Amino acid sequence: MGEKVVAGRFDLSDRQHYRDKLRRCLSGLELLLERKRFDRPKNLMGLEIELNLAGPDGMPRMLNGQVLERIASRDFQTELAMFNLEVNIAPHRLGGRVFDRLAEELRTSLAYAHRKAGEVDAGIVMIGILPTLDRDDLVSSNLSDVDRYTLLNDQIVAARGEDFLLDIDGVERLTCTSKSIVPEAACTSVQLHLQVTPEKFADVWNAAQAVTAAQIAVGANSPFLFGRELWRESRPPLFQQSTDTRPPELQAQGVRPRTWFGERWITSAHDLFEENLRYFPALLPICDDEEPLEVIEAGGVPSLAELVLHNGTVYRWNRPVYGIADGSPHLRVENRVLPAGPTVTDVVANAAFYYGLVRALAEESRPVWTRLPFEAAEANFDAACRHGIEAHLEWPRRGRYGGTAQVDAVTLVRDELLPLAETGLAAWGVERADRDLYLGVIEERCRRRVNGASWQAATFHRALDAGLGRDAALAATTRCYSRLSHEGEPVHTWPVGLPEPAPAG
Repeated sequence: MGEKVVAGRFDLSDRQHYRDKLRRCLSGLELLLERKRFDRPKNLMGLEIELNLAGPDGMPRMLNGQVLERIASRDFQTELAMFNLEVNIAPHRLGGRVFDRLAEELRTSLAYAHRKAGEVDAGIVMIGILPTLDRDDLVSSNLSDVDRYTLLNDQIVAARGEDFLLDIDGVERLTCTSKSIVPEAACTSVQLHLQVTPEKFADVWNAAQAVTAAQIAVGANSPFLFGRELWRESRPPLFQQSTDTRPPELQAQGVRPRTWFGERWITSAHDLFEENLRYFPALLPICDDEEPLEVIEAGGVPSLAELVLHNGTVYRWNRPVYGIADGSPHLRVENRVLPAGPTVTDVVANAAFYYGLVRALAEESRPVWTRLPFEAAEANFDAACRHGIEAHLEWPRRGRYGGTAQVDAVTLVRDELLPLAETGLAAWGVERADRDLYLGVIEERCRRRVNGASWQAATFHRALDAGLGRDAALAATTRCYSRLSHEGEPVHTWPVGLPEPAPAG
């Protein structure tokens, strides 16, 4: 009598208490929206990039603790596995030469981190999935030494109740199992943040959902996993499967996965937070003492800590974010679609394309999401991940007859989306020099039909044709990629040649 029954590290009563607190947090969000308490628009963008550590031989290095100690900057943080880091760039106001300033900051930060990593015989590699990762690298013993990662892994594993099945059928097929969520750490991405008002949130989120396929088509950079050539952007299926709390029976019932594209266009930010509560059980039912409604009635700003924590365990490709800055609450759309790399110029070009395109589409008089079925947007995302720059996408026809049609992704981007992105960047007040430079990178990728994924695949096959074995070809491709990435010219200019030989010894 009186004994606590514990599931994992939480009492069985914790989840009900947490669910009740989440509902109060959602009511608090509703009240903040109703009373128009959110920050005025500041045209702020933010950027995070997840990174890999690899040695001169191209193989992963499990050294993020040592590297972070040498970097000694709060801009760099741990990520899930010991071969991962993350760099966070302070928010910038969209306008002027913002993208050139962003590029210079990134080059300086990453060059410094690369030098510090070199002190322990490692280096920074900015790539969607490190081609040389092996299944033995992605095990729980290689989790970063941070309690929250261990706790998150334990809770997802407990919810799953069995091994995770990875089954990705692309150019080749990969089928294997994992006892932990660590394969997720193979996925290193760029996260683009845009602060928006509640009134514009739905339009911006819908626009971001509509363009995910175009982003992936021109930006794919993850064709390999565990020695197999899979999709041109293999991160999305890997991320979904490696965090999937659903055993096969729940999948068959149509239970939604925690890594989720979504299923409908929205009318407010509230829609997404409410869906999170309705569809997804808590993984980390940790409560604090704040009562959000009491804080609001007293004139304060609630942290909504439980809502924020729960939101962080639902892995939408465009995620709603609630935050507080300078004492005022704000909302952001966090775009999580893009892989890292290949170069700073490529990353900034991808960002410019996104921010310009979302601005233009969100302000159209006949928004694209009123003319494109949500199911088509999701199918487009899948097609772009599978085929990259060679994808064909469904898109609304221009002209009086309406409807949709299949169109080559390159043609869509070059003829319709790049002009829209130019219009959007001009509306943000971005100077022409930045618009021409960075949108020009996207245009050249389209003209040459080259992105990071196509370059990796071509270089790998060139190495195979020259007689290298599969593992040696992947390592050589990784070394060549790393060298060219640090030289800094955008990927569409990279030569597809035999990678340099492996270091002696």
